[in-house]
Amino acid sequence: MRRTFGLGLAIWLVLGAGAVAQTIHGREGITLPPPPAVDAIPVSDDYFGTRIPDSYRWLEDARSPETRAFIDAQNAYTARYLKQARIRSQVADDLDELENVSEWRFPIERAGSYFFRKRLAGEQQFSIFVRRGWTGPGGTAKDERLIDPAQMGRDPNTSVRLEDVSRDGTLLAYAVQQGGADETSIHVFNVKTGKTMEDELPTARYFGVNFAPDGASIYYARNNKQGTLLYRHLLGTRNSKDALLFGHEFRGEELAGDDLFSGVVTDDGRYLVVTIRRGVPARRVDIVYRDLTKPGSTFEVLVWAMDSRFDAIYAKGAWYVKTDYKAPKGRILKADPGIMPDVWKTIVPEGQDVISDWSIVGGKIYVNRLKDVKTETAVYMLDGRPAGKIDFDGIGSSSVVWGRTEDRYGFVSFQSFIVPPTIYRLDTLTGKRDVFAQPKIPFDSSQYELTQVSFKSKDGTQIPMFIAGKKGLKRDGTERLLMTGYGGFNVSMAPYWSPDTAWWLEQGGWFALPNLRGGGEYGEHWHEQGMFERKQNVFDDFFGAARYLIDNKYTSPAHFAVEGASNGGLLMGAAITQRPELFSAVLCEYPLLDMLRFQKFLVGSYWTTEYGSAKNEKQFFYLLKYSPYHNVKSGTAYPAVMFFTGDGDTRVDPLHARKMTPLLQSASSSGRPILLHYSVAGGHSGGMGVDQQVQDDADRLTFLWTETAQPVPGK
Repeated sequence: MRRTFGLGLAIWLVLGAGAVAQTIHGREGITLPPPPAVDAIPVSDDYFGTRIPDSYRWLEDARSPETRAFIDAQNAYTARYLKQARIRSQVADDLDELENVSEWRFPIERAGSYFFRKRLAGEQQFSIFVRRGWTGPGGTAKDERLIDPAQMGRDPNTSVRLEDVSRDGTLLAYAVQQGGADETSIHVFNVKTGKTMEDELPTARYFGVNFAPDGASIYYARNNKQGTLLYRHLLGTRNSKDALLFGHEFRGEELAGDDLFSGVVTDDGRYLVVTIRRGVPARRVDIVYRDLTKPGSTFEVLVWAMDSRFDAIYAKGAWYVKTDYKAPKGRILKADPGIMPDVWKTIVPEGQDVISDWSIVGGKIYVNRLKDVKTETAVYMLDGRPAGKIDFDGIGSSSVVWGRTEDRYGFVSFQSFIVPPTIYRLDTLTGKRDVFAQPKIPFDSSQYELTQVSFKSKDGTQIPMFIAGKKGLKRDGTERLLMTGYGGFNVSMAPYWSPDTAWWLEQGGWFALPNLRGGGEYGEHWHEQGMFERKQNVFDDFFGAARYLIDNKYTSPAHFAVEGASNGGLLMGAAITQRPELFSAVLCEYPLLDMLRFQKFLVGSYWTTEYGSAKNEKQFFYLLKYSPYHNVKSGTAYPAVMFFTGDGDTRVDPLHARKMTPLLQSASSSGRPILLHYSVAGGHSGGMGVDQQVQDDADRLTFLWTETAQPVPGK
């Protein structure tokens, strides 16, 4: 028997978005006409005997004149809303002070010089600098600008990223990115001559670019529809001569398209190490290596076909490996190639808290653990003896210690929702920290507090949550609150600095981040509880967080805003369609929303190891049950929604937001605005110039702040 899936879809099969001719009311007196009319052109697909209609399939074609006209009309409609928002200009001015400041990124030390990215206040993008020598905190070392993206053309959304520096510090490899696309081109700069060489790798997805020990060539892994391939490019030669080193298959096993890998040269220059991550997130990690000191040598196996995750560092003539093999929260072993991991020596055993990151710098092992999602860094000698810890004041996130295994000095940073990031230079011998870079941001951290609570989710699971706000902020349900979340891909969400969050807190709003299942905060089991058919746990955790905040009078539904991007955009889609009564404003950025077709576009097929695929009958039914695009119900009072995406997103296809916008506009009975904010340059990977970023952020915050105000009487 053939089945037809309803859930309100029959109505929007015949109605365009402008069918319900009601005036749209934003908060604070904003009024709009009905949204632009959008044609509903029904098509349907058969999934295992169930017919699924789709009236906005035509919007999947980003290049068609009809789709471009749709984008123009929706952008004009959104601009009309923002023009009426009284606070828009003030938000932009405030954000300019928070974002238009000098910033730094972690340095790479080579031959006594420090190479790093820095952006000065008033500049649009980070440049690549070198600082020759270390003069200590407050010193007068001069930073020399090497690569300036402003000199590459007039587009302020052209950015550069430092990939690697040769061992003698004479050459550096850098990537050039246009807008928010994932793809980059790779270039080589000669520090001595001050010129970029003719060598260029064309625009593509690259996973790791490393100089060979002698600096005469570079190793790079390039990804396309055929999968990932590792090459060696000899500087001064044509790209067509690049040697293929690894890919397609190994030991008779074919490498699939979602097997992503990169090649890294060990710090002593002896080995080229290839780490193969099977799926996104990796369900299995294999590691092979090649001895560069032996011409013609082949790749040998460190670990293969273990259905667990491994991460290797070669230091002081030995292999060290972090793994969740028989240790869901992670442990560190001393590896012996050629024998099974079961007999490798344990250096750092598994503990109660998950190992989130690790490094070896200066002959010591630095291990970051998440103790109730707060970073703690322990230090060990290479034989596993405890050697102290790194402490920071207050709740926050510290990075792993960055540096080479043989360097005495490394770099570490600390930040939180209420503390801007500071980069420190760490003496691994003495433990002394000096400030390398600290941005001067006009934000008084002493006026705010960050706490942590826990609540029960629908199934009784205890979920932790961070809450930030001004000291003494009242809790009577009248204050605005902004909550975000992610819940997927084994990604742990610890406190981080964001100018958007800082602005929200400065205005007197609360900010909350629950640590949803699907992340990596408590190990692989926590991740698995939010995958495949258990994805609903993620949404239930988020709704549980909302109920906790409302019940404890941090806010109320009329003042409740939520935001999320990418997988977090899927979370926002679930918030809109499953619990619209909890929220007043939803910012849904670069989202996944059509969960039956996501795997067909861009790199969506990689994520079937997290979500599943509608090609599988069992997975189809649970995907259909929560897919936001297929669970919009006509006549529902939906909250105010802004979809935020753009052509520059080459990871999550913008078609999700394009299709969801008219569907939700036609279905909502609330009279609240449903907006599409669509950029021609913005995308998943940042890269926007500061001025554009300020304007985009101002649009986001203007919408969220306005739509959490008190409703205008009679509207």
